[in-house]
Amino acid sequence: MTNLAFLSLGSNIEPESNLPAAVKLLGRFGYVRAVSSVWETEPVGLADQPNFLNAAVLLETALSAQALRVEAITQIEESLGRVRTANKNAPRTIDIDIMLFNQDTLQIGQRHIPDPEILERPFVAIPLAEIAPDYVHPELGQTLQQIAASLPATEMTLRPDVLLLTAHE
Repeated sequence: MTNLAFLSLGSNIEPESNLPAAVKLLGRFGYVRAVSSVWETEPVGLADQPNFLNAAVLLETALSAQALRVEAITQIEESLGRVRTANKNAPRTIDIDIMLFNQDTLQIGQRHIPDPEILERPFVAIPLAEIAPDYVHPELGQTLQQIAASLPATEMTLRPDVLLLTAHE
């Protein structure tokens, strides 16, 4: 069985190289069906750090959500030098989160899927809406396009200079 994992990616340490590298590595764990544009945003929670570059990826994978988190995402984050600190808003080389998984409602560790940040953070919702505008949120019944349209994009800047190529391009 194949699963569709909707992933949010962020980086503010060498993001121009770490975001494309993460997408390429994700291709080892399935088929990268779509990638969003890259968006620059100010940091959340800890202001004294570089801006973030954010994007979304749609990954078709045979892995379960749990296996994707443990076997793939953790490995990719570690291989790209991610260091976890007590401050979850600290600078990072790469952050990959499962936002949606099929039409499932799941709990993986401390994270709820669908991730509540989809409804709160334009830098999550807008890239997701780019790759799957008609996907219906399993808890709200709204499309990603509707959710993204309800959030202000005023603090986001499109970064067309940063390209995220899929593994098959």
